[in-house]
Amino acid sequence: MTTEVDHLVVVADSLAQGVAWCEQTLGATPGPGGRHALMGTHNRLLSLANDAYPGSYLEIITIDPEAPPPARARWFGMDHPALQAAVRETPRLVHLVARCRPIEPLRDALFALGTDPGPPIAAERDTPQGRLTWRLLVREDGAIACNGALPTLIEWGARHPADDMPPSGVTLGAVTLGGLPAPVHRLLRLRGVAAADLPGLSVRLHTPRGPLTLTSPP
Repeated sequence: MTTEVDHLVVVADSLAQGVAWCEQTLGATPGPGGRHALMGTHNRLLSLANDAYPGSYLEIITIDPEAPPPARARWFGMDHPALQAAVRETPRLVHLVARCRPIEPLRDALFALGTDPGPPIAAERDTPQGRLTWRLLVREDGAIACNGALPTLIEWGARHPADDMPPSGVTLGAVTLGGLPAPVHRLLRLRGVAAADLPGLSVRLHTPRGPLTLTSPP
């Protein structure tokens, strides 16, 4: 089974900060997103799609100050004090989400390799075009396996958010990911993602301001 890039996760301290960063850094304004009641977060989205990375997009996500605290740890390590302190300074690329279908066989295979990606959880949100539904693997403690290198696996329902996103002028050019054990990388068969020698996520973007590389901390 092959997985492919679904979206890049940029954590910000607030949506206003995230939008300003996107406009200043990428030269584009992100479109609308929505609220995630399960996690107490909300987001804005920006298409990165092209022929090499169809359906890919960038998610700017923050803790929703109007939402009650969730009953569980938030996804993408967003409750970690070090990350919260870092994004108070500037938004940060933190993670890669990869889509697949169905999700259970890959989860079982990861467990067989000694890697715990967490159980599948169901989430949804309403949009003007209809309801989005998805399932993704999230550990109860919010941590990401392989010291943060394992992409979060997601399985979308009938609709995908990129279906309704206009071109942004920003496209994804290349993705490299380090820190995954070789058997895990071979299992995921991440389309368009090259293995790197050093830990961390690096993405090459083509933007109205010219080529740009974003990296996550190892």
